[in-house]
Amino acid sequence: MNKVLVAYFSASGVTKGVAEKLAKVSDGDLFEIVPQNIYTDVDLNWMDRNSRSSVEMRDRSSRPEIASRVENMAGYDYVFIGFPIWWYREPSIIDTFMEQYDFSGKIIIPFATSGSSDIGEAPESMQNIVKNAEVREGKRFAANVSENELKIWFDNIINK
Repeated sequence: MNKVLVAYFSASGVTKGVAEKLAKVSDGDLFEIVPQNIYTDVDLNWMDRNSRSSVEMRDRSSRPEIASRVENMAGYDYVFIGFPIWWYREPSIIDTFMEQYDFSGKIIIPFATSGSSDIGEAPESMQNIVKNAEVREGKRFAANVSENELKIWFDNIINK
């Protein structure tokens, strides 16, 4: 049986809800990617060019610190990584997360939340970070995605 990790970053709680449903239907372990310095509403104001999130997303080398680590990354076969879409890609904290571990031989599946944007360039960007793993296409979900829809998607990924 394949061991599944569902890791996620959620700034407003939307991605957390999807991640919890995915962990349930996949019988996977759940890990929240928590920033060392939590994002405030002011930090997340994408309309302010000087907000923390705007500054981080303009700087591709930005790597916000993470407060904790996955204890046994080596024990997982599939790693689902969830995040909100920021500026048509994954938030910089996801890049930090991916650079902290050896994903060799693992299958990584991004999933994202957004009101309307698709998953954008996130899978390609993530593949560039982890050369020795397979990053699959991934998918964007709305906040109200059903467990049934996630189960069908999960089963298609695992049986691919």
